[in-house]
Amino acid sequence: MRHLVETHPDYFPMYTTGGKWKHGGEAWTNWCEGFLGGQLWLIYLYTGDPWWREKAEHYSRLIEHRKTDREVHDLGFLFWPTWKRWYDLTGDQAINQVVIEAGRTLALRFREKGRYLCSFVAGESLFIDIMMNVGIIFYAAQQTGDEKLASIAREHCLTTRRYLVRGDGSTAHEGIFDTATGEFLRQSTHQGWRGDSCWARGQAWALYGFGTACSFTGDTRFLRTAEACADYYIERTPPHGVPPNDWDEPDPSLPYESSAAAIAASGLWKLAGLTGDPARARLYRDYTLRILDTLTTPEFLAVATPGWEGILRHAIYHQRKGLGVDESVMWGDYFFLEAICQVLGYEHGEQ
Repeated sequence: MRHLVETHPDYFPMYTTGGKWKHGGEAWTNWCEGFLGGQLWLIYLYTGDPWWREKAEHYSRLIEHRKTDREVHDLGFLFWPTWKRWYDLTGDQAINQVVIEAGRTLALRFREKGRYLCSFVAGESLFIDIMMNVGIIFYAAQQTGDEKLASIAREHCLTTRRYLVRGDGSTAHEGIFDTATGEFLRQSTHQGWRGDSCWARGQAWALYGFGTACSFTGDTRFLRTAEACADYYIERTPPHGVPPNDWDEPDPSLPYESSAAAIAASGLWKLAGLTGDPARARLYRDYTLRILDTLTTPEFLAVATPGWEGILRHAIYHQRKGLGVDESVMWGDYFFLEAICQVLGYEHGEQ
C-alpha cells in the first residue's frame, strides 16, 4: 500500500495487469475508489501510525464529491469503508453527513414499479451487487428517522430475495424487469457463465449483504437468506475455501476467484455474530479461518512474487471482458484485510 500511494499518488486502481496497478485497461464502471481509502483506514487501525491516518483522510476526501453521484449503484462501496469508518473513529457529525447524503443519493435509484434499486447498466436491471450497497440507505434512514428511506432499502432487499436468490440458496447476478409494469422477466448475468448459473462473487455479495440487511432490521427473512447463501457457498466450494469464477461452468480455465473468497470470509465472520445458532456460528468462524489460511499461503499472497504490486493474487474482475483475470483487484485486497482485521479484533481500532 505504501508503494502504491507513493509511486502513484492520488491514483485509484481497480485491477492489476501483469501484477502492476498502473495501466490503461478498461474500467467498465466507476465503483472502486473506496477500497483504497478503506485499506488505508484498516492499516491505521492496526498500526496506530499517523502517517496511515493522514493518507486515509486524504484519499477519503478525494472521493467526497461522489456523494451525489447518480450514475452508479456503488455508493456503499465508496463511502462505507472510508467516510463511515472515519466517522466511527471521530464522531464528527460533518463527516457523518457525507455518509447520509450518499445514502440519500443511492435511494434515488429506486424504481416504484418493480420495487428495486436499479443498477448502473439500465433502469430495468437489478444487480445482486447492490445488496452490498443498500446498507448505506438503511444507515441514512437510521440516522435521520426517515421511514421512506428505510422502506426503500427494505423493499429492495425483499425484491432481490424473491427474484435473484433461488431455492437452493444460489444467486443470479442480474434480474431484468419490465419498466412499464414492474414485471420480473428473467435472470441474467454479465460476469457469470450463464443467466441461470451461480457467479461466485455475486454469491459472496449476497451472503454478506443480506447479513447486513438483517443487522439493520432484525428481519429474520434476511438472516435466513444470508444463511442459505452461505451454506451454498460452503457446500459448492473445494475444501480450501476458494471458488472458481462460477460454480456451474464446466471445466473452468482458472480454478480460483480469490476476491470472492475474501468477501465471503469477511461476510461469514459477520454472519457468525448474527445467527442465533451456535453450531452455525462455529461453522462460519471455522470456515472464515480456513479461507484465510488458504489466502495467506504463497500461492495467493503476493509478497514473495517479485514485482507484483497487489496483495492477493488469483482474483478475477470481469472474465467475459478479459479484465483483471488472474490478477489482484482492489476489492479483493480490501475485503481480505477487513476479514483479517475482524478476526484479530482491529476492525474498529480495538484488539
